[in-house]
Amino acid sequence: MLVGVPKEIKVHEYRVGLTPESVREIVARGHRVMVQRDAGAGIGATDADYAAAGGVVVASAEEVFKQAEMIVKVKEPLAAERAWLRADQALFTFLHLAADAEQTRDLVKSGIIAIAYETVTSPSGRLPLLAPMSMVAGRMAVQVAAHFLERAHGGRGVLLSGAAGVPPGRVLILGAGVVGSNAALIALGMGAEVTVLSNTAGPLEQLKAELGPRLKAMISTPQAIEGELRGADAVIATAMVPGGLAPKLVTRAMLAVMKQGAVVVDVSIDQGGCFETSRPTTHADPVYNVDGIIHYCVANMPGAVPRTSTYALNHATLPFVKELADRGVVPALRSNEHLRNGLNVCRGAVTRQEVAAARGYPYTEPLRALGA
Repeated sequence: MLVGVPKEIKVHEYRVGLTPESVREIVARGHRVMVQRDAGAGIGATDADYAAAGGVVVASAEEVFKQAEMIVKVKEPLAAERAWLRADQALFTFLHLAADAEQTRDLVKSGIIAIAYETVTSPSGRLPLLAPMSMVAGRMAVQVAAHFLERAHGGRGVLLSGAAGVPPGRVLILGAGVVGSNAALIALGMGAEVTVLSNTAGPLEQLKAELGPRLKAMISTPQAIEGELRGADAVIATAMVPGGLAPKLVTRAMLAVMKQGAVVVDVSIDQGGCFETSRPTTHADPVYNVDGIIHYCVANMPGAVPRTSTYALNHATLPFVKELADRGVVPALRSNEHLRNGLNVCRGAVTRQEVAAARGYPYTEPLRALGA
């Protein structure tokens, strides 16, 4: 199979779909890998590194998209890239289609087989390709909140750790999954007062056992959220529905109870966000203010630490890339139900129920779309 790796073009996105080490493994299995020039620059991987690994370095994204049988990326294809997609091709990347009407439309129109990292599952029901980026985003969210709480950046002027005779800052985390648990770990480590809200008790109990009695853990209700918002200096929103739109947990009216200069980090923004007032931002222009509350809603947070993120992501994605290449895309999807759970669009059909519901398309069962 000819696997293509284009350079990412989302604003300040420095990750790359395959590292040179991953390329070496794929080539060793008898496949070819075409890599766009400078695709790995953001992680310190040169074109010479890719060539030494057996990859073929080409000048343009167009060459990669027009020749490759399977495109391996990190972020969703933007409009210019989607224009090159074709029906006899597969795409393996993060998609987040429930919150992206235009991308869904273009992928359906192209006829491509589009597999989303974020909905591939493991035998335990977890999301193994989303997990490493969730870990990175959760850990970054606290340092981002701490940064924008500084007065020079528009915040309340609060140090999360506090100081001698001065209480620590208060961090509210909505959701106790991978993002939330990692955010809680870092916030506690910085000395903050941390509260985690989740709609189920199991994750809260596990988190409490892991992180100790300093963590305040509560069942999430609208009343509990509003009550905790009143005292929060920073709110990290992490709640999500696999493949679907994130639940709207905080209305604009609820911002009125928050402290002026408090910071919201909406990690769920790539699935629409948990705050009614959230909208996607970029690393070039990461924050905006609504009713005195700073909103940070960067949809590719891990792109700011591309070396760490790329290698963590490749550890998870490479086995699936090899399976798709070795067996062929359609046979691999037919035989591996966990990989098939990643299938969001296939040959003009929407094959993920949450995406179909969010975007108003009829749902097609994946095996039927694959012709099984």
